[in-house]
Amino acid sequence: MIPVSIKEKSLVIYKNKPAVAMEIAEKISISIAGGDKLKVREKDIELIHPGPCALSDLAELPKGDVRGVWELLEGEKTAFSELAELIYGEYTPKTAFALYTELLDGVYFSGTASEIKTRAPEEVESEEKKRGERQKGRVERDAFLARFRTKTLVFPDDKKFLQDVEALAYGQTGKSRTLKDMGKPETPEEAHKLLLDSGAWPIFVNPHPQRYGCSLASAKTPVPPPPDEDRVDLTGFSSFAIDNAWSTDPDDAIAIEGNALFVHIADPAASVAPDGPADREARGRGATLYLPEGASRMISDEGVSLFALGCRASASADASASEISPALTFKMTLNSDFSVAETEIFPSWVKVIRLTYEEADEKSASSEFAPLFSFAEANFKRRQQAGAVSIDLPEVHISVCERKIFIEPVKFSRAASMVQECMLIAGESAARWALQRKIPFPFVSQDMSDLPKNPLPGLAGSYQLRRCMRPRVLSTKPADHFGLGLAVYTQVTSPLRRYTDLLAHQQIRSVLREEKPISEEDVLVRLAASEAAALAVVHAERASRAHWTAAYLSDKKKSVWEGIMVEKKGDKSVVLIPDLGVETQALIRSELEPNQKIQLACSSVRMPEGEILFNQ
Repeated sequence: MIPVSIKEKSLVIYKNKPAVAMEIAEKISISIAGGDKLKVREKDIELIHPGPCALSDLAELPKGDVRGVWELLEGEKTAFSELAELIYGEYTPKTAFALYTELLDGVYFSGTASEIKTRAPEEVESEEKKRGERQKGRVERDAFLARFRTKTLVFPDDKKFLQDVEALAYGQTGKSRTLKDMGKPETPEEAHKLLLDSGAWPIFVNPHPQRYGCSLASAKTPVPPPPDEDRVDLTGFSSFAIDNAWSTDPDDAIAIEGNALFVHIADPAASVAPDGPADREARGRGATLYLPEGASRMISDEGVSLFALGCRASASADASASEISPALTFKMTLNSDFSVAETEIFPSWVKVIRLTYEEADEKSASSEFAPLFSFAEANFKRRQQAGAVSIDLPEVHISVCERKIFIEPVKFSRAASMVQECMLIAGESAARWALQRKIPFPFVSQDMSDLPKNPLPGLAGSYQLRRCMRPRVLSTKPADHFGLGLAVYTQVTSPLRRYTDLLAHQQIRSVLREEKPISEEDVLVRLAASEAAALAVVHAERASRAHWTAAYLSDKKKSVWEGIMVEKKGDKSVVLIPDLGVETQALIRSELEPNQKIQLACSSVRMPEGEILFNQ
């Protein structure tokens, strides 16, 4: 039995660690590992041997037949000192502490020195099984880590060990046990790098949308078909949805008849009720996510097919019927100088023909298109005279199909500029229409920028101007849009793609239906929520474009590209590579003037960071 009183040099347990009692008083002085001394209450320590003992005696603990003694006892109770003698052949400070460690281990015996519990066979069997599985897991994990380090992973067996690494690479967690075990920084970039280097991920895995919290699936909330309501029949003449060849969700179409410019916009607000399920899902997304590998729409695919112009899901087998679409039409009556005399907005039926920019360019001199191009030229001049800033930088279209990456420069198109002017006048006219009716509305503005007095020509000048431009502002208070040269402006032409456009349509429709519009306070709340989500979409798209560009060049090291120097920056130069849509900084040995061309070689590609380095 253990003596009930604690004496000097007794072996005690303090916080599951061995200690030696040094001085016995109201508080007991104990010595712990490292030589430190503490004063503790008697109830804070547990006596396991009367001593005398020194902590150095416990350096090496004896081994005993713990399982054999457990089987021998068959559940009988025993004292601490007796159990130590049974297992180790003697009761000493060393065997006492060895037994205490067995109690902590808790496989065969548990409890305290004063109350030992002999565990039942079924408990021991269960615990041994668990520990065996854990030991097997540790062995397997150690083997996996060795394979991970040597890039010899075995699939699919090793996939289960990579879940924490993939979660970190996707930005779903901020920690990774695997990276920690490997002594690596626990960052999404490092996780991505290890997954690529080990062969666990191919270059075709794009983790950036998930990192920004964007869904890769389109919205699922159903959108009802257009309601049965009066619509103005405008199918007596054709309107044209003009876009890039790869566009799949046309949401605007244009036409000129006499002195009236028609801008027809897809009409999902006819069915997407404010604060309804489809509206809330679209607001949570902010905008459609466009990636080189596909689009994740803010409105369900079925909803898009219902309202995309020229693509009605309910179209009959008659080919001409498929061109008939419901729309919200912005009719602008033009003065002789192409300024807007009056704006009408109403639901309509329209006959829409889809064209690419190239096809529209070819028709620019036709009777249907010449007035549109004339209007666009006049509107552009009007905005220029009002101080609009024109920035023309190279663009590329990146697409991914069947594990092939395509990067195609976007060619200049007069039709693209013409369509842009029609969309701008629709936004300006819609803003004035809303102001006249004093409804809370999502206006878009931009503060004046400090532009260079004599900007450079060409790409270098456009680069200069872009760097000076201030960000746009969304508010219920109208203000000048400096960059566009407009005194008031909003965006209404993409309600299938941007939530703020859908919100504007809902406010317009509330007036048309003689219903109470959404309050200014609620409009501001919805703007804030949707813009936060839309900003994540912008970041995801930008990071994804960098990812796919890096992936495209990953097997094209030392390939040579033509760049255009746009700015000298210290010992480096900023160079635009039009064929890749890349802006890079490069150390250029020769002296170059802005807008001069230079041949650059792709020297390295860092996929996880989306970084590409070029040199002369």
